[in-house]
Amino acid sequence: MYTVCEDYKGSLSYHKEGRKFAENYCEKRLATAQLNNAINSTGWAFLEVEVHSNKIPHWLQGYAAGFAEGKVTRDLIDLHIINTVNGYCDGAKHFCDELGEFMIDNLKWMEAEIKQFPEDEYWQQVNLTLNQLFGLIHGYENTLGAEINYSKLAIHPIFMIQIAGDLEDLAQKFKKPENPHKVYSGPGHCSALVKLLPNNADLLFSHVTWSSYSTMLRINKKYSFKTGDPGQVYSFSSYPASITSTDDFILTSAKLAILETTIANFNEPSMDKITPNTVLTWIRAEVAHRTASSGLQWAEAFGRHNSGTYNNEWVVVDYKKFYRGRSWQPETGLIHVIEQMPGKIVHSDMTEHLYETTYWPGYNQPYFKQIIKASDTDKMVEKYGDWYSYEKTPRALIFKRDHDSVVDMPSLLRLMRSNNYTKDPLSKCDCNPPYSAENAIACRSDLNPQNGTYPFKSLGFRDHGAIDVKATDSKLIQTLQFTAVAGPPYGAVPVFDWRTSLLKEKVPHFGQPDKWTFAPITYKWKKPHKKHE
Repeated sequence: MYTVCEDYKGSLSYHKEGRKFAENYCEKRLATAQLNNAINSTGWAFLEVEVHSNKIPHWLQGYAAGFAEGKVTRDLIDLHIINTVNGYCDGAKHFCDELGEFMIDNLKWMEAEIKQFPEDEYWQQVNLTLNQLFGLIHGYENTLGAEINYSKLAIHPIFMIQIAGDLEDLAQKFKKPENPHKVYSGPGHCSALVKLLPNNADLLFSHVTWSSYSTMLRINKKYSFKTGDPGQVYSFSSYPASITSTDDFILTSAKLAILETTIANFNEPSMDKITPNTVLTWIRAEVAHRTASSGLQWAEAFGRHNSGTYNNEWVVVDYKKFYRGRSWQPETGLIHVIEQMPGKIVHSDMTEHLYETTYWPGYNQPYFKQIIKASDTDKMVEKYGDWYSYEKTPRALIFKRDHDSVVDMPSLLRLMRSNNYTKDPLSKCDCNPPYSAENAIACRSDLNPQNGTYPFKSLGFRDHGAIDVKATDSKLIQTLQFTAVAGPPYGAVPVFDWRTSLLKEKVPHFGQPDKWTFAPITYKWKKPHKKHE
């Protein structure tokens, strides 16, 4: 446990809790970070970061929280960097130079906006987020209060991990040469399900991350800021070196549950709309999480300064609008869906739709017609068929067939961890063999044969799979808790074990357990969330 302190002169210091001189050493506590590393027993580490006073300015709340986290998670950050971003620029110097210039321009633009509008709540929130990142890097490097150098920051491995989702589109814009041995990006695909149980018995909310197996060092986090915002306290699934979820799966003190599934942008000319004078998705999401008390407010906050990077379908459920077990429910405001492309954000209240169908699924295909057109997804349907369509892609059909099997949390976890690709007719494809482990709610691309033939590489053998599930309900969200399972699915498919995996020599996995057979865990935060926070 580390605490960042400030003395009466305004100088910062830090100390490790438990040392005898510590109590006299700290005149004013700013932020404390506490880590419970249970990766070998549960598949997860658990981090709680708390800011101590609402009198601390926003930017300093961010910096102190980030520094304390950087100190307490340093060893995990080291391992995660080795597993993921090390060597990202190998063979791609020109691309990384262009990326660095773009990011420096972006940081300078945000700095200018923050200085121009010091009283604007939006820019105060952006400033908090940026300072949290600066603090995280300084905590990791043990350089408390050091100057910020944008040239060094823009190529720092922690910064690269931070922008992982946005990086995918920036790599496309700046035409990063493919390095088959080093592909790093955010979770490219995910599955999600919001399920209304019969008689409004409960509303379940779940998300499965699909990613490289190199990213399976995981930390579930809870941040407690004191900014006075509705969502100033929030919990989320995450990674070492990341102050955002990236999955994304977030629960806030405004009783909002937020998730996203990524949607691809096949419209190359639209990349011209990606400019440095915008706010990247990871920052806009953080601002929206903290400031919103409804799905509509979240959409409006998120929509400002759209970067057109890390284009996702976001789903926001407002549990304040759900009355468990009652026949009467509000007609609007329960669920809001937001989709993004460069230059375009479309969002709508989907409460009526949820009550009609009893579920909202997410599977990486856009729902809104404007986004289908803006992303050129309609052209992909013409070229490759139903796999790219909203209604008929395999996971759409699986969710349509199986969502009624969900009657409680255990059955939800079963569906979200399901993969029976050799026997499920909906996992079939025009492939040899005639099915793909990609075509399931919880994908396992490592099980596809290396010598198989597939119409496009997404369906074949690769370092890619479902690496978790997270789920909450109307009771758990009251204390910002969720049930989580770490690791790839198993049961109808083999257990994932690094010792026997075909990927063991190709994919770095330092610090990870070998065998992934962890049970569901519903972690109880050490510092309980208070209703008034």
